[in-house]
Parts: sequence; C-alpha cells; structure tokens
Amino acid sequence: MSAISGGPSPAGGPPSSSPAGDPDTSWVPVRAAGVELIGQAQGSGYREPPSLVRRADGQVLQLTRLLYQVLQAVDGQRNLDEVAASVSTASGRLVSADNVRTLIDSQLLPLGLLRLADGSEPEVKKANPLLGMRFRYVVSDPERTRKITSPFARLFHPAIVAAVVVAFLAVCWWVLMVKGLGSATHDAFETPGLLLLILAVTILSAGFHEFGHAAAARRGGATPGAMGAGMYLIWPAFYTDVTDSYRLGRAGRIRTDLGGLYFNAIVAVAIAVIWWATGYDALLLVVVTQILQMVRQLLPLVRFDGYHILADVTGVPDLFQQIKPTLLGLLPWRWGAPENRGLKPWARAVVGIWVLVTVPLLLFSVVMMVLSVPRLLGTAWHSIQNQQAVLAHSLSDGDVLDAAVRVVAILVVAVCVLGIAFLLLRLIHQFAAGVYRRTRGRPAQRATALVVTGAVLASLVWAWWPSAHTYRPVQSYERGTLLDATSSLIPAGNTDLAEGRQGRITTVLPSGAALSTRDEPQLAMLLVPNQESQNAATGTTSPAPTWVFPFEKPSAPEEDGNQALAVNTEDGSVVYDVAFALVWAEEGPVDTTNEAYAFANCTGCTAVAVGFQVVLIVGQVNVIVPENLSAAVTYDCVQCLTYALASQLVLTLDGPLSDEGMAELSALWAEIAEFSHTLQDISFSEIQDRLTVYKQQIMDLIAEDSSATTGASTPATPSPGESTAPASPAPDATEPGATQPDPDGTPAPVAPAPTASPDTSTPAPSPTPAAPTPTPTPSAPAAP
Repeated sequence: MSAISGGPSPAGGPPSSSPAGDPDTSWVPVRAAGVELIGQAQGSGYREPPSLVRRADGQVLQLTRLLYQVLQAVDGQRNLDEVAASVSTASGRLVSADNVRTLIDSQLLPLGLLRLADGSEPEVKKANPLLGMRFRYVVSDPERTRKITSPFARLFHPAIVAAVVVAFLAVCWWVLMVKGLGSATHDAFETPGLLLLILAVTILSAGFHEFGHAAAARRGGATPGAMGAGMYLIWPAFYTDVTDSYRLGRAGRIRTDLGGLYFNAIVAVAIAVIWWATGYDALLLVVVTQILQMVRQLLPLVRFDGYHILADVTGVPDLFQQIKPTLLGLLPWRWGAPENRGLKPWARAVVGIWVLVTVPLLLFSVVMMVLSVPRLLGTAWHSIQNQQAVLAHSLSDGDVLDAAVRVVAILVVAVCVLGIAFLLLRLIHQFAAGVYRRTRGRPAQRATALVVTGAVLASLVWAWWPSAHTYRPVQSYERGTLLDATSSLIPAGNTDLAEGRQGRITTVLPSGAALSTRDEPQLAMLLVPNQESQNAATGTTSPAPTWVFPFEKPSAPEEDGNQALAVNTEDGSVVYDVAFALVWAEEGPVDTTNEAYAFANCTGCTAVAVGFQVVLIVGQVNVIVPENLSAAVTYDCVQCLTYALASQLVLTLDGPLSDEGMAELSALWAEIAEFSHTLQDISFSEIQDRLTVYKQQIMDLIAEDSSATTGASTPATPSPGESTAPASPAPDATEPGATQPDPDGTPAPVAPAPTASPDTSTPAPSPTPAAPTPTPTPSAPAAP
C-alpha cells in the first residue's frame, strides 16, 4: 500500500519560549532540523496552489505562499528585520518585522518548523488520523530503498509497460474465462505445501507492490523514502514513503500511484509463465490474488492507491481534510464562506461527489461492523476451534505442512479479530476525546453528550447481549448481502418470494419442542417462485398465470396419485378439499403419492385439505417408495386458518382378499367415503382420530382374511404413516404463512418452504408365512 502523506498537521500549542514578547528585532530565527522546502504544488486543484514543506518526521505540510516565503527567508542568518525585507521583495507587498513575528508565533512555531527561542528543537506531534497506518516498522531505510529499487525503474519504459499490460489482460482473460480455477483450487487444497507456497508468494507480491511505487518515483525524478510494514485498519500492510513525489507534476505523481498496480500485473504475468513451464495449476490462484489486490487498491474510499490517484488527479493532497468544509458548504447560509472558494470549480465538484459517496459508505460500514461484532466473534471462535481440531489431527499424523497451514489460518483469524477490536477502541477513544474537548466549559452541551453517549452504550449492550442466536457462527447458506444486512433495520416493503432473495418466515412449533439445528435439521420442500414474482423481481412482463401465491402451484397428481388442494382467496369464506383413494398394486415399483395442500391469501378465511390413501400391494414387490406430503401456507393473511392432513396406509398381502373380505372392505370403504362428505362439521382432531381408527379397521380386516395370508391369522399392530399440517393462526400480513408440526411433537419447517413429511419407507416382506403382512409406513422424512 502506498503511504503518501500530506496536509497540515498542527503539533500542539506554542512553545514555552517564544520571541513574541522580545522587542529586539535582531533575533535570528532558525529552521528546525530536517525541514525541507519542496516548493509550490504542481497541478494543484486549489485556486491558489499551496506550497509544500516536509518536516524531519516525514510529515508534509501545506503552507500559504506568504508563510512559505517567510520560512524560505529564515536561513539562520537573517534577523526579523532582514526576513521582513526579503519577504516584502518576494511578495511585492510591505511586510514588517512585527508581521513576521506574528506569523512565526501563530503558525510556524506550532507547526514545528522553527527552533524555539532557546535554540532547542520543537516537539512535534505527527498527524494521527483514524484511517492512518499503525504500528509501523521500518524494513528498509531511505538509502537502502533507493539502492534496491533503482534497477526496477527501467521497467517503466513505455514499450515495456505496453507489453506487460497487454500480457496481463490476456492472462486474466485466459485464467478467468478459459482455463478456470476449479483444478487450481483442488490442487492447492489437496496439497498443503502448494497452499503455503501460494500464501508466501502472495505476501511477497504485496511487498513487491511497494517496489513499484518506489521505482515509479525514481523514474519521475523523486527520491523514495523508507519502506516497511504496519497495520492498516484491520489488515497487515506494507508501505513506502514516496512523499517526495509531491515535487513532481501531476503525471509523475499518478505514475507513482499506479506503480504498485503495475508491479502486481508483472507478478501475474510471471506466474503465468511459471505455470506454463511447470504445469502446477495451483499457481494460477496467485493470478487471482493479484487481481483481487488490484481491485482492493483501486477503492478510493480509504487510503489505498485509488484514494491517492483521485487526490493527485484533482490536485488536492488530503481528501479527508475536505470532508468538513464540503459538508458545511452544503448549508445555504455558508454558500459564500471562504472555504468554499478555495478549490477550482471542477476540483470542488469531484471532491464534493467523493465526500457525498464516501461519508455515507464509511458510516454504514462502521455501523454494520459494530452490529456484526457478535456474529464475527462467534464465527472466529468456531473457525479457530475447527482449525485447532484439524491441527491436532495433523500433528498426530505427522503432517507438518498441513499443520503449518492450520497455524497460519488460526493466526489470520486472530489478527482480523484483534484488528477489529483495535479499530473499535480507537473509534471510541477519538469520539470520547473529541466530545470532551468540544464541551469543555459548556455544562449543558456536556450533559447532552453524556445522555447521547449513554444511549449509544445502551444500544451496544442490547445488540451484543448474549443470547441463543447473537453469537452464532455465520453459516455457508447465509448470503450476507447488503439487503440481508439491513433487513433487521429496514422493514421489507415487498414480501413476494423471488429467486435469489431471502424472505421472512414464521415457524409455529409446539411448546417445548426442540428447534432445528445444523446437526439435526428439519427437511422442507422448496417453493419455486412463480412467473409473476419473477417478473416483479426482474422488471419483465412475461405472461403470468392467475395463481396469486409467490410460488408455483403444486403439480397435478400422477395416475395413481392422490391430492387434496384447498385454495382460498376470498375473505371470510371456508374452503374444504378432500381426496380419499384406495389403490391396488400387483407389481412394482410402488411409488404412489398422497398429498394435502391448504393455501390461503385473504382475511378471516379458512382452507382445509385432507388426503387419505390406502395402498394394498398384492404379492412380492421389490421397490416400494410411497410419498406422503402435506403443506399449509398462509400468504399475506390476517386472521386466517389453514389445515392440511395427509394420511397414508401401505400394506402388503400374500394374496388377493377372499370374496367375503372384499365385501367387508367395500362396505368399510363406503363408510369412509361417506365420512369424507361430512368433514366440514367435524373438528380437526376428530378427523385425525377417525382416520386412525379406519386404518386399524383395514389392518384388522386383512389380518383376519385367510386368503390374504398363507397361515394362521395374527393381527398386526403397525403405526400407519401420517403427515399433517394442522390449522395455524396466520402470521403478520408481511410474512408468509405458517404450519404446525406433526402431532407426535416433531417440529416441521414452514413457509416459504412448506413442510415435506412423507411417512413412507420400503416395507419388508412378511417374516413368517403364518402371519398376515400389513406393512404400514413409519414416519420418515424424505429428501427435499
């Protein structure tokens, strides 16, 4: 990362000793050690270009032309009168010794540019912005930097630059569009040694990136300074001091800014050549890391290369110093303020757009980071635990390379967590210190600030308070989009289910029922968005059916299928749909389905669907995979009731029923059919109980029929399968409907993915010839 500093940086109050009170104008001011006069900024965006001065600590300051002329006249030999005469000649206006003394006392001494009256060096405090680099460690001093980067300046010859850029674009196209990264990713993670190699090359390329800045500065005639490493925001980063590039013109500064990105392109091309020679696909991941580094560096929001490019294009060295005057300049009563006339019109327009984009994004990022701290901590802890477990396994197997990968992974996670903690602490410290300074001597304002601070702290405690879900790890199925991040803060205006968008659901579970977990999930049916919802999401106008629900209508049952579908869209009405079926099967496969769906989209309405199916299999069948499904959904309903019950009985018979048995079964089925016409007058619980009784009667009838068995009759006591989505109160009008779980207490997920509870399994043949073979379907969920 290029570390180009700039902008005024006051270093505290006036020194203890000052010539301000000394009437003797023969006093000779002296510049502080290491102060370097750079000169007027080239290509500046200011109406009056500032003059630049660099202190011994590397801080570059912007001075007005008059201040720069005073500092230029202070050569350690002129007294105040002589300095005043020199400045008068240079500026073309009369400047007195008292004027010079005032400028020295109020400006130059506080900035640490002059020695104190007693000849001592000033104590300066370098600017410490929130978005600056921390914990800097110098790896290469300026002299060594100049020596090691000098040969690389030749790479900026126009012909070489053109060739590298063309080759880089070709490599990017080939890797991303032709070759792909599947084999590269597989090889890297299958071979820990290659993964470590890729990580090492990526880190070294970040250092090589800084060589590009230094070499570009040398190419333009500037002198690069120290190179080193530090912590920027929450990431370790490299830096190069190229503040001397301020003496260059706009083109030279932009070349310096782009030098790092150019060297990333050189690394990508070189890696492609090495891949061609070795055939190691994993190396191609380095090309991707270079592209990602370049994209990240081009972001102009923080002090990456894109920020410095924008600053040099506009000629405004420190864009962050323009935030306050730009925002204040938007106020109508400050349109004519002097700070609004400092920049050239085009530069002011560009900087204004940057401020209006950057400030909201940075504030949003800070707020989301604060709110996401519990999830980040939970995810980090979960990741470290997983990596520790794998590390222990690798060490026990003697796999040193894989163990090294796990150690690096743990360190990366730990560094990110520490970086976030450090950034939050700095943010809190700067906020508290700023409020304290601004409210000193103002009790009313300080009291207000304390109230606001207390409210903020209370909000943080509420957001970070431990609960069952606050610190849960982020899962792979969570997309983490901006819409998802803001869904808890901004209510969703459109509840239509659309492809690629996360919806809101309500799950109704019985009191005390265990919730679904990752280890013990509840399977659910996926609802496919219908054409109308997709049109709303994509803005198209494709023909859409009149189906009002945001998912496709269930497919019609197949030839031997049974389906009850109750759909109610009329306010205050009741809709029942009942489907009872008796199915005989003599050869496989037996894959009959029994379905019950109750959908409602209205106010104060009821939808009830009951599907009852009996499947009688005669003889030996090897494949028996029946399905039993039920789903109840209320969509944008108020005071709605939906109930779906799917009850299925699957039995195997050694032979056909006798005439007497068939007569009894026909009479029983006629009774069941008559019962199906009276369901509207029966409670839901009674419906379920009556169907259970009918199942038992059918099993008893078959068990007592000698023709259906080859031996003595022994009644069986199976547990027939049943899937139910009982009536449920409608959720809020902004949420899809809900269903309740099976009556046995098993919780079931609900809309927008309705419960899928097929209670069927492949039955086994009769274990003894003497016993009948009723084979009911035990409760078993099917794959969605």
